[in-house]
Amino acid sequence: MTATKLTGRELFNKLGKPSKILAPMVDHSELAWRILSRQHGCTLTYTPMLHARLFATSDKYRRDMWGPLDGDSKIDRPLVVQICGNDPEYVLQTALLVQDKCDAVDLNLGCPQGIAKKGHYGSFLMEEWDLIHKIIRTLHDKLDVPVTAKIRVFPERQKTLDYAKMILDAGAQFLTVHGRLREQKGQKTGLADWYIIKYLRDNLPADTVMFANGNVLYPEDITRCLKETGVDGVMSAEGNLYNPGVFAAEDSSDKDKAFPRVDVILREYYEIIKRVGPESPASRKTMKSHVFKILRPFLSNHTDIRSIVASMSGKATLEEWDEKVIKPVEKIVNKLCSEEDDDIVVEGSLESWGGSYKTVPYWRCQPYFRAVNGVTGDKRQQRKAEETKQKDKEVEVEATESAAKRRKTVETPS
Repeated sequence: MTATKLTGRELFNKLGKPSKILAPMVDHSELAWRILSRQHGCTLTYTPMLHARLFATSDKYRRDMWGPLDGDSKIDRPLVVQICGNDPEYVLQTALLVQDKCDAVDLNLGCPQGIAKKGHYGSFLMEEWDLIHKIIRTLHDKLDVPVTAKIRVFPERQKTLDYAKMILDAGAQFLTVHGRLREQKGQKTGLADWYIIKYLRDNLPADTVMFANGNVLYPEDITRCLKETGVDGVMSAEGNLYNPGVFAAEDSSDKDKAFPRVDVILREYYEIIKRVGPESPASRKTMKSHVFKILRPFLSNHTDIRSIVASMSGKATLEEWDEKVIKPVEKIVNKLCSEEDDDIVVEGSLESWGGSYKTVPYWRCQPYFRAVNGVTGDKRQQRKAEETKQKDKEVEVEATESAAKRRKTVETPS
């Protein structure tokens, strides 16, 4: 182990004090997407989580997940490699294989998905503090690069604080806090709790480097989170995945930065794939999924393109992608932008969560709203507002009728 391994604040400063951070996402924060995100304002990126046992023991898995350009000093830094696992030795073996091509390694303690429950890692280690401490301490003692950790929170503030202190004591140099419980996933996602993140920020040592994760829909949410929680940086997963422009602007006033046209992003992403794809199997494998997400608002209006994207097999060449998908999308969006006079972003009223929903033209990248019982978040808010308005109207009618009855009673001779 090198004697000059950086501590948290030293590492943060060396990396340029990153405040806009691409989250580790299973199969979706691979090399090509990291490069695209950096082009749109991201200042620190994480890899998809690497399964420690598989990475350490399977040549095929390692080749599929980690190519020669991953962590390249010219195109893929700064970079944190995230690892999931429950065996200190496997996690260490994986970290040793990648430490020369990253700035830190991160222990995944936040994944709430069924795969993490089955494999017994991520947030399903939250009750095993001794094991977590041992894994982090092993990495801290035996690696040349720093170790960091990404966590979810407990319902109890004090327990979450004690948990965070334990992780820092074990040797973690950055602490990323996803402000949701382990149970908050899928249809139960709900809002992330920024108050508990601020509570940790206020009660942990002042020099602790902290990142917040959760509730990033629009560029201004990043600024608002930094201000309200006091953290050093804000991490985005789905917000970035559906709209890389979330990192590109300070607010939504510049629509070309905040909500770039889908054809522009698609072309940029495609050109990156052309450059790195042959040496990045993970990037090429994930291409179809990324195309669907980039085009999500567009495809519901152009179902012919959706059918074409769906039909593209893993054997489709890049030339086929260009001819069948990229160019047709460019043609349609160019025509829309030359004919439409409503290429504007309309901001809604202030919501209880501190921001406002925006109506964005469907040919521009925009947030994804997770559906609950078939209804997305923005529509739930709209429905709630309509229900409130209807109740207010009913109360007003009832009050008017009551007043009329009282007047009639007074005016009627006895």
